[in-house]
Amino acid sequence: MSAEDTPTGVLAPCSTCGELPAPGARFCENCGSDVGPATVAAGGPPVLARPPVPALPEPPADLKPTDPPGDPAADPVPPPPVATHRPCTSCGGTVADDGYCEQCGEKAQVERDHWAERPAPWVAGVCDRGIRHARNEDAMALAASGDPATAGRFAALVVCDGVSAAPDSDVASLAAARAARDVLASGGPDGATPVTGDVTERIRAWQALMVAASTTANDAVLVAVGDKAERAEPPSCTFVAAVVDGPLIVAGWVGDSRAYWIPDAGTARQLSVDDSWAHELMAMGTPRHVAENSPQAHAITRWLGPDSTDPAARCAPTVPDSSGWLLVCSDGLWNYCSAADDLADLVRSTEATTGREPRALATELVRWANAQGGRDNITATLARFEALPASATSDNLHTDAVTGDEPATRAL
Repeated sequence: MSAEDTPTGVLAPCSTCGELPAPGARFCENCGSDVGPATVAAGGPPVLARPPVPALPEPPADLKPTDPPGDPAADPVPPPPVATHRPCTSCGGTVADDGYCEQCGEKAQVERDHWAERPAPWVAGVCDRGIRHARNEDAMALAASGDPATAGRFAALVVCDGVSAAPDSDVASLAAARAARDVLASGGPDGATPVTGDVTERIRAWQALMVAASTTANDAVLVAVGDKAERAEPPSCTFVAAVVDGPLIVAGWVGDSRAYWIPDAGTARQLSVDDSWAHELMAMGTPRHVAENSPQAHAITRWLGPDSTDPAARCAPTVPDSSGWLLVCSDGLWNYCSAADDLADLVRSTEATTGREPRALATELVRWANAQGGRDNITATLARFEALPASATSDNLHTDAVTGDEPATRAL
C-alpha cells in the first residue's frame, strides 16, 4: 500500500462483528460483511502510512499467494469450528452447541485458537489465532528430553503456517507439523534410531532426517486433505523446524516461516532463508523494508501440499559458542520485527520481564505481536540453549552451510 492509498483517519469497525477492517478493505476479514469503501471514523488519530516504494519487478506467475483472494463473496471466510459442551473461560458456565455460553452469552474460545506446548522445562511454544483472522491456520509440534546444560539434551521444534488463500489449510499445517515432529524425534536419544557420532557426523544425519521430516510432512498433508487435493487452490502450508542435539543446532525450512539464533549478547542470526518473492527481491538488491512491504511480498516460492513441486527442506547447521535462545516462528511474529537483531532486542527486553521460562517468554512474544495488530496467526516456539564446556564439543566446527539449491534468482 502506498501513502496515497492510506486513509487519513481511523477505520470504522465492522457493524456486524465489531472487528477493525484492514486499511482499504471493502469486506471484513473476520466475518465477510461488506464494510463499504474504506470508511473512517471521524476525529480519530491518523493512520501511519508506509513510505512510498520504488517500482519493483513483476513477480513470476508460479508463486503461491499466502493471503486470501480479494473477493470474499466468491471465497467467503469460513466460520471458526464450533466448540461444544466445554466450560466457559469467562464465567465457568456451559458452552452450548452454537459455541456461546448459556450463562453469560460470551462466545467460547476454540481450542485451536490458542494453545501452548511445553515438553520440557527448557522448551515451549505458543500458537495463537491473532486478532484479524477467523481461524488459526498455524500449527506447531514440539519434542524434548534431557537437561539443557548437558550434552545429552535434545529438542525438536516444528512450525507450519497454513496458506490462507487455500481453504482448510489449518488441516494441512497441523498434519504436517505433527508428522515432521515424529520423524525428528526418532533421531533423539529416546527415539527409534538415535543420531550418534561426532558433530560432523551428526550434522549429516540431522540434515538427512530434516529432509525426511519435510517430505513425510508433505505426505501427511496429502492424506489429511483427501479429495480437497483436487481443488485449484488445495490446502497447503509452510514448514520450518530446528533440532537441538547437544552442542548442535540444525534448522530446515520450506517457505517463509523462520528459525533464528538469538544469543544472550552479540549478533543474532536468521538461520533459515525465506522461499518468498520478498527474499528474491532482496537478493536482487532491494532494501529489506521495501521488499517486505511490496505487493506479493509474502507470496512463497516453495510450500508443502498437493501442488508442491519441491517439499525437501533446505538445511543450515550451526554450533553456537554462547548461550541464548533458539526461536522458531511463523510470520505472524516476524512480520512486526523481521531483522534478526531487532527480533533479538525484542526477545531480550521481554526476557528481562518474564525471566528465562520459555512458555512465559513465548506467551509475551505472542501478546506483543497481537498488540502490534495481530494481522496474522502467530506462533512462537523457543528452546533455551546453554553453552557447553569445550570438552563436550571436541569437534567444535561452526558452520552456516545450506544444503540443497541456493535461493534462485529469477531472470525477470
